[in-house]
Amino acid sequence: MPQGGKRHPVFAWWYAKVSPGADAGGMADYRRRALAGLAGSVIEVGAGNGLNFRHYPPEVTTVLAVEPAPYLRSVASQKAAQARDGAAIEVRDGVAERLPAADAAFDAAVVTLVLCSVADQRAALREVHRVVRPGGELRFIEHVGADTSGLCRVQRVLDATVWPFFGGGCHVSRDTLSAIAGSGFTVTRAEAFRFPVTQVPSPSSPHVWGSAARDP
Repeated sequence: MPQGGKRHPVFAWWYAKVSPGADAGGMADYRRRALAGLAGSVIEVGAGNGLNFRHYPPEVTTVLAVEPAPYLRSVASQKAAQARDGAAIEVRDGVAERLPAADAAFDAAVVTLVLCSVADQRAALREVHRVVRPGGELRFIEHVGADTSGLCRVQRVLDATVWPFFGGGCHVSRDTLSAIAGSGFTVTRAEAFRFPVTQVPSPSSPHVWGSAARDP
């Protein structure tokens, strides 16, 4: 979930209304792919309204879901109680740049549509690196910069003007894969996709999902 929800409460409300429709339109499948195979303890950074919760595999035993926006946190808390048998899901207040967790406390971290909107992407990734144990994993789904020059130019113009305000702090032109690789992780899988698929691509349609291993 874009981390601007605390600063933009109207956007948080809007996101909670429209995101289930996006999941029904195909985003849920990407969530399942990104979370498949996880096990043990997980920290989810920017849990939003809890749309990932039902996709955690049975091998996941505990989830600490961190979300700064009060409205989304309340919705996520309700979903945590209904999610599934197995994992104990705790929803807590917090921001990506200062995670409420001890060093090397988790087997994996999950970020979905978060690193596009944090105020300091590298600080957030340093925190993720800190709380994941050596050899643990980062799983991600993120908006990224386009791979075509025309759309990339449009993204950069929007990021410099109106998009972060209307998108709850989201930046659509970030090179998030490079940021992950430069923060103590080795990207082990990355698959680009566009969502939604439209005849004229939206500036926010380029995405990537995948995984990265925390370096020792």
